[in-house]
Amino acid sequence: MGYGSYSSQAHEALIQTRGTLSRQVLFRQERCHPLMDPRGVNWRESRDSEEHPLSLGIVFALDVTGSMGDIPELLARRGLPSFMRALLDVGVTDSQVLFMAVGDANSDRAPLQVGQFESNERQMDQWLTSSFLEGGGGTPGHESYELAMYFAARHTDLDCFRKRNRRGYFFMTGDERPYPFVSHTQVASLMGDRLEKDLPVQQVVDELQRAFEPFFLIPGLARRRNCERHWRELIGDRVICLEEPGDCVDVTSSLVGLCEGAIADIDALARHLEREGRDRSRRGAVIRALTPFAATLGRDGTPQPRLEDEHLPFDDASSGHRRIVPRDGR
Repeated sequence: MGYGSYSSQAHEALIQTRGTLSRQVLFRQERCHPLMDPRGVNWRESRDSEEHPLSLGIVFALDVTGSMGDIPELLARRGLPSFMRALLDVGVTDSQVLFMAVGDANSDRAPLQVGQFESNERQMDQWLTSSFLEGGGGTPGHESYELAMYFAARHTDLDCFRKRNRRGYFFMTGDERPYPFVSHTQVASLMGDRLEKDLPVQQVVDELQRAFEPFFLIPGLARRRNCERHWRELIGDRVICLEEPGDCVDVTSSLVGLCEGAIADIDALARHLEREGRDRSRRGAVIRALTPFAATLGRDGTPQPRLEDEHLPFDDASSGHRRIVPRDGR
């Protein structure tokens, strides 16, 4: 999938019609939409085309339990056009977006819902608003995030990776921990896959990282105590702590810009956000959220130390380091 061109103007016009709609009207589904049921799905495909010769697959796996439904609603009301426009502004012209909705397989009726990769604004919006915001949740402290990672790892096929060895992006929002294993019985009932045994969640993360740059977004500093440490053990500095859910769009688009090299560093990001009309407080919140990850890329604006010697010694060889000896010889 991923055919059709994107129009920012058409997308904005679509969003303008929603000013007074309630969440229940905007997200009308009362059960999993049949086309978003993952059972029997072999592949969700992000493909190059004449319109999109350099496709880039992007997955939004959105927690829809409890209060986490705020982010899908934010995207549907104003965020998705801003995200797409931000990508275009930094030169990412052929993005293809897929939406997942994530719940809890131990209690919810629709613990995993999966759309298609799309480039056209109307189709993107249709998949997003076809999500069932169940609002449930299961075992305290856990949601079935591991099922979304498993599906992306084993049931998506990206031309950006297959043809150009260029990873796509996997953005998951949440405020709990994943279960420690992908249950073989849940995978069989939800997707039809036959596994011999449960898969450790770390194995699934490793598989996901082959074709995706994965990020876990915690939408509020008060929520980080529930899950941040656990997610950092799984994916390290790719855990991004937001100060409020509304920063999700700017953070995700900026992550793509930083990783793709379209945004040089944190200073360039600040200028970009200012041009986009973000006020000082929101610019500061986005920069604070992204500075730790930018540092891992060497793009946080901190001068890098220069070592005097290029190579470290092997075994018992002399280090070659030239020590400055004080004049008194001590």
